[in-house]
Amino acid sequence: MQVDPQECVGEQDPELQEWREALDDILRHQGAGRAREILRELQERLVHRGVPLDEAPLNTPYRNTIPLAAQPAYPGDLELERRAEDIIRWNAIAMVLQAADSGTGVGGHIATYASAATLLEVGFNHFFRCRSEHYGGDQLNVQAHAAPGIYARAFLEGRLTEQQLKNFRRQLQPGGGLSSYPHPRQMPDFWQAPTASMGLSTPSAIYQARFAKYLEARGLKPANGGKVWNFIGDGEADEPEVLGTINIAARENLDNLVLVVNCNLQRLDGPVRGNGKIIQELERSFRGADWQVIKVVWGSGWDTLLQNDHRGVLQKRMDETLDGDYQLYSTRPGGAQREHWVENSPELRALMSSLTDDEVREIKRGGQDPKKIHAAFARAAESSGRPTVILVKTVKGDGLGETAQGKNTAHQQKQFSRDDRIAIGRRLGIPLDDEALAGATFYCPPQDSEEMCYLRERRRALGGPMPSRRVDCVELAAPERKLFAEFYRGSGERAISTTMAVVRMMAKLIKDRNVGKYIVPIVPDEARTFGMEALFREAGIYAPGGQKYLPVDADSLLPYREAADGQILQEGICEAGAMASFLAAGTAYANHGVPTIPLYIFYSMFGFQRVGDLIWAAADSMCRGFLLGGTAGRTTLNGEGLQHQDGHSHILASTVPNLRSYDPAFAYELAIILREGIEEMYGRGEQVFYYLTVYNENYPMPALPDDAYERVEEGVVKGIYLFRESRQDDDNAPRLQLFGSGSIMQQVLAAQDLLAERGVRADVWSVTSYTELARDAEQVERHNRLQPSEKRQSYLQQVLQGADGPVVACTDYMCALPASIARWLPGHYVTLGTDGFGLSESRPDLRRHFGVDAASIAYAALAALCETGELSTGALRSHGAELGVISEPPGSEKVSRAVAELA
Repeated sequence: MQVDPQECVGEQDPELQEWREALDDILRHQGAGRAREILRELQERLVHRGVPLDEAPLNTPYRNTIPLAAQPAYPGDLELERRAEDIIRWNAIAMVLQAADSGTGVGGHIATYASAATLLEVGFNHFFRCRSEHYGGDQLNVQAHAAPGIYARAFLEGRLTEQQLKNFRRQLQPGGGLSSYPHPRQMPDFWQAPTASMGLSTPSAIYQARFAKYLEARGLKPANGGKVWNFIGDGEADEPEVLGTINIAARENLDNLVLVVNCNLQRLDGPVRGNGKIIQELERSFRGADWQVIKVVWGSGWDTLLQNDHRGVLQKRMDETLDGDYQLYSTRPGGAQREHWVENSPELRALMSSLTDDEVREIKRGGQDPKKIHAAFARAAESSGRPTVILVKTVKGDGLGETAQGKNTAHQQKQFSRDDRIAIGRRLGIPLDDEALAGATFYCPPQDSEEMCYLRERRRALGGPMPSRRVDCVELAAPERKLFAEFYRGSGERAISTTMAVVRMMAKLIKDRNVGKYIVPIVPDEARTFGMEALFREAGIYAPGGQKYLPVDADSLLPYREAADGQILQEGICEAGAMASFLAAGTAYANHGVPTIPLYIFYSMFGFQRVGDLIWAAADSMCRGFLLGGTAGRTTLNGEGLQHQDGHSHILASTVPNLRSYDPAFAYELAIILREGIEEMYGRGEQVFYYLTVYNENYPMPALPDDAYERVEEGVVKGIYLFRESRQDDDNAPRLQLFGSGSIMQQVLAAQDLLAERGVRADVWSVTSYTELARDAEQVERHNRLQPSEKRQSYLQQVLQGADGPVVACTDYMCALPASIARWLPGHYVTLGTDGFGLSESRPDLRRHFGVDAASIAYAALAALCETGELSTGALRSHGAELGVISEPPGSEKVSRAVAELA
């Protein structure tokens, strides 16, 4: 039995010993529950008497949570598993070494997998299960730098070829290659989730586990199990997204979540907590968040010593030693390690005298002992009603020898000398000759060997290979057009915002008999800001325990309603959590075979700028769904200022290759894009997702012309269409083109009227997506360059044929957005945008400040005509003064300078 160091104190203090014996008696006769009850009562009495409890009992001694007496028997063949693990270790090393030998400089990492190999092998052999008819399937997220080990195992399983291993990190080579890290987009049948952006796999795993519960609560998935296993490094826990999202996991009782922290005590270039103890630190955080915490610190070699540690002196030394010292000792020979433990302690010297120096050197940490790992995983696999974190102590670069093992340089170790390679191969028992080992040759045992048969049998028992991504999801047809009929008809004289329109579309989609049950509205907070309160009664807010209180607005028409089967995911003030929910809902078609359609609405300023890394992860995951940037634009959000006014999200969105970005001006444009998006993603199975900006400015929504439906629909989807031709009848009048989008379209239309008053013909085009237009033009340009005999025209060039005169494009975003299509426009092109920071001001004054109000647009158009010689400088000055853009009298030096600059 392991002895608590405090027991030694009790032996020297009769009163303490009496209390200890009383507690032991309660445990024997009344059980642990009664003991906890009495202890809580004593603590409360102390507090009541004014004695503060400054030290919360959030740490347990620095030893394994599961004692030897509670450790289950190991169910597998340890020797066969060790031999198979050593072969996988060798092939993982060989992949990186061959890449280094090739001279291409593609890199790779060895030490992370070396520290995690035993952890992962225990999981692969006994725990990680595939989705089947009767089991929900596990999701497996591994440390990104451990990818070579996962590939090496898949090679033995016959899932990957030797040529693919040779082409590690070289995906364009003949025979195929392998991505550096877990990237589902690049290996869509293999990886389940991206983990290369450190810290993001944890919130993703938490919200994947939560979404599985959500699907079960709503009857979209059977309650047939499935765990989310998420492996991260201890240094990775410094990322704020890790500890910043753990509370929701305990709050919602996510017992389907297992977080394994590989505590090798090292970051990428040094100790994690050299002056502290990372395992103890993380234990406090997770116990405080009400997780089940399982520590795996020491291997079986310590069991006898701890059992014989009757006075707790060894445990005391373990508790006191810092991580920086533990890292140092892992690199030292056995004699030096012994001297650490026994220093100034005759009792410890006597305790450890039963071990030779070599035995001391060979004692493993818990993360290198399959029996200790299995005990922890088995405890985590049981249903405890809580999420589980397993804190596992390992050595970075375990098994790599003195060159790398435990060194600060372990992470950067990508090359070994000839002698080191041979030594590693011999240590791992690889049956190749010295030349083959020196050349880092891959080794695969015969198919009928014990190791290979064992690997296949274990994976058959667990349902198949892992990780594995399989899409077997029903296709959804887009809702019928009549569902959105009111938006095609327009709003008449009634002014509404596009935000109001999209929320009403959500409500209609939820009621649709084909797609309704799959709609997942997501909002981080301020649902009422977006006008979503009408959905509370209809759809309900998801709450696993239902609504156990009476809401303050229970008697109102639109009460705040929570329900166990609620459809809305209301994430509180947590954009990262909301985005992780979007990712979980948007990948359910692959993870659970359920085609959920997330519609995540948020302040557009707090999307790409704040959680762009998670959006990139969504792209890598081939996520589907709609991101809705609400209160969009730099000038539409009255008075809020630079921290809220978004003028660049479309620029950021354009950097995500499979994200379709739109800035619709009218309700019917929104309806067309939503229908097309559902058909594109859930009908045709395209691996894309959508970003739509919606505004809080109210204005009448026009009707979609019946006689131009097909033309308009095509233009909306592809990015541009002619919305309103010039109302001028004079064919000799100067002519130009105005581009508008979003709520700035209203200013463009007003500018058209101002220009008409001044004898200028201006056609107005609705540009729903500069990004889509630019991508199409770039693809056509590349095609024409590579196949000059088969010249094509971009869609932009096709629709603008015959559209004469300068083009003035106006947006509520930075000028770089409309400038992205500049090189495909043949004539004079002017871009107006909102570059710079936002300001706290009224909407009209903001627009005048940025030069995107109707008068400024009209003046810019006239200046373009002046530049092309169709308008005199004097006439331009006169118009500028009339429009209020130029306030100084004509002829002044300041006016001339301003005109020149604008022109």
